[in-house]
Parts: sequence; structure tokens; C-alpha cells
Amino acid sequence: MVDRPDVVLAAIPLLAVSGVVVRTAVGATGVASGLLAAPLAPIGYAAALALICWEVITTSAAGRARERA
Repeated sequence: MVDRPDVVLAAIPLLAVSGVVVRTAVGATGVASGLLAAPLAPIGYAAALALICWEVITTSAAGRARERA
């Protein structure tokens, strides 16, 4: 069974490369070339960092340990 921590750990690298993938897709197709000036790659890294910070703030390992005990 997949738990929430597994999903979060899988989402971090997906978010990190999402900006690079979008930038590559925009560059390869040539559509919306105005987006090529946008910093799409750092946006993916920022989203991954935001997810990590959100999980650290909203979840407490100590709280979960107390619930399981």
C-alpha cells in the first residue's frame, strides 16, 4: 500500500524536472516562444523546495511517532 510519505518522495524529483521538461517542450515546438524567456527550470526547483518546506511545516514526525505508540 502506498502511503503519503511515499507519494511525497516520488513527487519531489517530478516537480524538480517539470520546469526543464516544459522548457524543452516549448523550445522543441517553437510554440509560444515568448515563454522561452521565462525562467521555467528554476520554477520546477522552487516547486520542489516549496513541497519539502510544506511537508516539514505541516507534518511532524514526533507527532506521528506518538500516535503509533
